[in-house]
Amino acid sequence: MSIADNLKQYKKEVETDGVKLIAVSKTQSVDAILEAYHAGQRVFGENMVQEMVEKQNQLPDDIEWHLIGHLQSNKVKYIAPFVKLIHGVDSLKLLQEINKQAVKNKRVIDCLLQIYIAEEETKFGLAHDEVIELLRSSEYAELKNIRIVGVMAIATNTKNEKQITIEFNELKVLFDGLKASFFKNEESFKEISTGMSADYKLAIEEGSTMVRIGSNIFGKRIIKHFKNISNN
Repeated sequence: MSIADNLKQYKKEVETDGVKLIAVSKTQSVDAILEAYHAGQRVFGENMVQEMVEKQNQLPDDIEWHLIGHLQSNKVKYIAPFVKLIHGVDSLKLLQEINKQAVKNKRVIDCLLQIYIAEEETKFGLAHDEVIELLRSSEYAELKNIRIVGVMAIATNTKNEKQITIEFNELKVLFDGLKASFFKNEESFKEISTGMSADYKLAIEEGSTMVRIGSNIFGKRIIKHFKNISNN
């Protein structure tokens, strides 16, 4: 099946539930992204800053770029002019840097707080108590050029669907609690970004509003080296 055919299948399945489909285009070529674009896809997710910047310069302006990978503070400045949503915010320090760069670009940048739900030490994310501490802090209250619009998480990489469902449910319960306590009057706080190719159906059942699908749309990933952006 072609990229267009794959997209059509996922859009029909996902978007009928009101869920946003993020086409994970990391390591994919500009031509492959264009094929998806011409098939109607406008939301693309990248996990490497330098790769996203390079592609953004070559592709249509109405593409909505989401940074879905772990983001280092010193790389924020490169994506601040155009990024639509930063999924993996896992510290106050990172939020402060995003706010700083948003001010420079005269923007408000939307962010998701990444929550640790998996039983794997390799995953990033804030623990439940850390999220509450962050949102209660005076430092967070000072940040006027970022907007927290929801939460993001990655479940444990396991075939145990019961465990994955429990983790997704835990995220939904936390989201509901944060909504009631900190974002009661903010309609923008509505996103739960979780679920990938292997577990997106379970994620949607547990309240996900965004799912990230990559190789099932584009086919096997192509390994390409993108120019490195300086850490200075």
